[in-house]
Amino acid sequence: MPALALFRSTAIALLLAAAPAFAQTYSPQSGQAGKDVIWVPTPQALVDKMLEMAKVTPNDYVIDLGSGDGRLVITAAKRGARALGIEYNPDMVELSRRNAAQEGAGAKASFVKADIFESDFSRATVITMFLLPSLNLKLRPKILGLKPGTRIVSNSFNMDSWNPDETAVLGAAFDCTSFCTAYYWVVPAKVAGSYKVPQGDLVLQQTFQMLSGTLTTGGKAVPVEGKVIGEEIILSAAGKEYRGRFQGRILELR
Repeated sequence: MPALALFRSTAIALLLAAAPAFAQTYSPQSGQAGKDVIWVPTPQALVDKMLEMAKVTPNDYVIDLGSGDGRLVITAAKRGARALGIEYNPDMVELSRRNAAQEGAGAKASFVKADIFESDFSRATVITMFLLPSLNLKLRPKILGLKPGTRIVSNSFNMDSWNPDETAVLGAAFDCTSFCTAYYWVVPAKVAGSYKVPQGDLVLQQTFQMLSGTLTTGGKAVPVEGKVIGEEIILSAAGKEYRGRFQGRILELR
């Protein structure tokens, strides 16, 4: 074999041998740069709390936007849910797949190298994220367009004027010293409009999950306040509470 060909063959063999070794030794560092944000791992206690707030069960499909080392996806999979991590860094994706296999979660946990802003996550029943407020706002219209009832949990950063339905803060008792706040939302149905209900004529205005309006009965209008949680509606008018459900274009109130 000519010397040059022998050199090339040897170099290729060395590169192929070194690639798995690099993959096995890749170790991300907290604070390292990413496409849109630096990477900081979510404390495991907060991972557990986020999934608890979303009430994740084996019936759920969890998608983590910017999944990093895969810990949230793996934890969701160990709870029995199908879980997908969307991550832009290919080394993180490979690391996550190895971590999932080592944790025995490979059958339920999967990871893809992709841009979260170009990804379809409409099949998710639960979405988790640890992104900056500006990125949350950029994603907010897409999230609000998801199926009503989709649960959203964010580590540390909210969505500006879309107030969370629930907030949890972990302290020293959970061995959590930084990034210890979780925000939880349920995607609301779009219910603004006018309806004929057994109680009278109902007119609703909507700002995210919060409702206001009027209920007119026998020619008398009273103010209404309330909330929509997914497709479930809770209203109060003239000291009475009404509950109902919005399905398609039909509002059922009792």
